[in-house]
Amino acid sequence: MAKNKLNKNWLHDHINDPYVKLAQKEGYRARAAYKLKEIDEEEKLIKPGQVIVDLGSTPGSWSQYVRRKLAGKEGGGIHGVIVALDMLEMEPVADVTFIQGDFRETEVLAQLAGVLDGRQVDLVLSDMAPNLSGIAATDAARVEDIIDLAIDFARHHLKPSGCLLVKCFNASGYTQIVEKFRQEFKSVSPKKPKASRDKSSEVFLLGRGVRNPV
Repeated sequence: MAKNKLNKNWLHDHINDPYVKLAQKEGYRARAAYKLKEIDEEEKLIKPGQVIVDLGSTPGSWSQYVRRKLAGKEGGGIHGVIVALDMLEMEPVADVTFIQGDFRETEVLAQLAGVLDGRQVDLVLSDMAPNLSGIAATDAARVEDIIDLAIDFARHHLKPSGCLLVKCFNASGYTQIVEKFRQEFKSVSPKKPKASRDKSSEVFLLGRGVRNPV
């Protein structure tokens, strides 16, 4: 009974969420697009001509937002390169190269290398999150593991001046993750966009300038 009530409350909040309504109106696949939009407008992350990789891209709202930012005002294609990666399928987004698979695997990295064609990446985005169990220690380890993967990817592909934006949670293990970011990036700042629900411990970490590029 309590679970049914919880589901009904979530559904009510979701349907009446202003960002859900805005996403439907503006054609975004998820309200998450507005989290990236707010951070981008504050930090000026996305600029024409950049090479951008979207890790854990499905359903594609972040790729949609990036595509709109890189699109020319006169229409046509984009000025830049967008690559989206996910283990799950993603409906195509115009001008976005989607690679399905685990980016730790050689075959997937080979496909990525073919798309990048020797170019280094300006910005790595990661809205990836693990399935949470509700057990603090277990969840902290899962979150840290995913962020470790994003950092390692960034060290191998980012320009020295590049940026990494990842989703994190201000919960158990958060301090250690921030410290790890500080070891890897010259500048680190946490971001809590308004589009991130108040009840959520979700926070985004932005790292600028790679200290130890591979």
